[in-house]
Amino acid sequence: MSEAVERVIPPISYPPELPVVQARDDIAQAIADHQVVIVAGETGSGKTTQIPKICLDLGRGRLARIGHTQPRRLAARSVAQRISDELAVPLGDTVGYQVRFTDQVSESSAIKLMTDGILLAEVRHDRLLRQYDTLIIDEAHERSLNIDFLLGYLKQLLPRRPDLKLIITSATIDVATFARHFGDAPVIEVSGRGYPVETVYLDPAEDRDLGLQEQVTGLVADIEHGRFGERGDVLVFLPGEREIRELARALRELERIEVLPLYARLSNAAQSRVFDLSRRRLMRVVLATNVAETSLTVPGIRYVIDPGD
Repeated sequence: MSEAVERVIPPISYPPELPVVQARDDIAQAIADHQVVIVAGETGSGKTTQIPKICLDLGRGRLARIGHTQPRRLAARSVAQRISDELAVPLGDTVGYQVRFTDQVSESSAIKLMTDGILLAEVRHDRLLRQYDTLIIDEAHERSLNIDFLLGYLKQLLPRRPDLKLIITSATIDVATFARHFGDAPVIEVSGRGYPVETVYLDPAEDRDLGLQEQVTGLVADIEHGRFGERGDVLVFLPGEREIRELARALRELERIEVLPLYARLSNAAQSRVFDLSRRRLMRVVLATNVAETSLTVPGIRYVIDPGD
């Protein structure tokens, strides 16, 4: 990166409906006053997409970058795309991302999304992580080996980089542990977005002879026909890619629905279709791994089917 070249940042706005936006002033003040800040909030609070913009508003990301880690490649790319859309800039410009085999970061990228594994690899050749003035470690409650190692390393690094800000985001569980690890760092708590939820359990006796595909296909058909009320898009959680592929084949036999798989190895174009509501013509059925449960928010969902184990 060239010396003394300050990046031009586009106008920044915030979706008022997100809970994290209500706490924006508190978060900004905490970041300004402390080297380490913990932000606790449930999925849907907006912390993943809005905190990098708060950092931009504070003047960070101009000469060095705001590094933002995600536990999964799919989340890294989708979050980068979402922030780019909100800033009205092309992906790879103000906001870039890097995952294994893909590097879409430019000199003008003030925010860099990446997996925690990418940041860990960078430590090997840049011990002081000089390309960053801010690091956001997202979904820290997942406590992977990569995250635990990074948090341990960053604790040792911070005294040597007094200019570096560290923001750790987590679900509300285990927040005190992170705060203690970093010398009683301040904790900002934000609520999740609440929606009225009705839970319906299938009768085990009624469906005990049906396999997973038959049960889910039947439920989707019932939703499409209005058995549970108003029709709407469906999110189905599945264990892995194989189950997603098999169920997708079965569901495509139904009429008037669009089947959208969502897993890490999909092409970028296929992943993007899940988040683009502008071309929606049919009821959408999104088949996803647990990446859609914690790391990202799928828009437009009215029904969730969780087959369990």
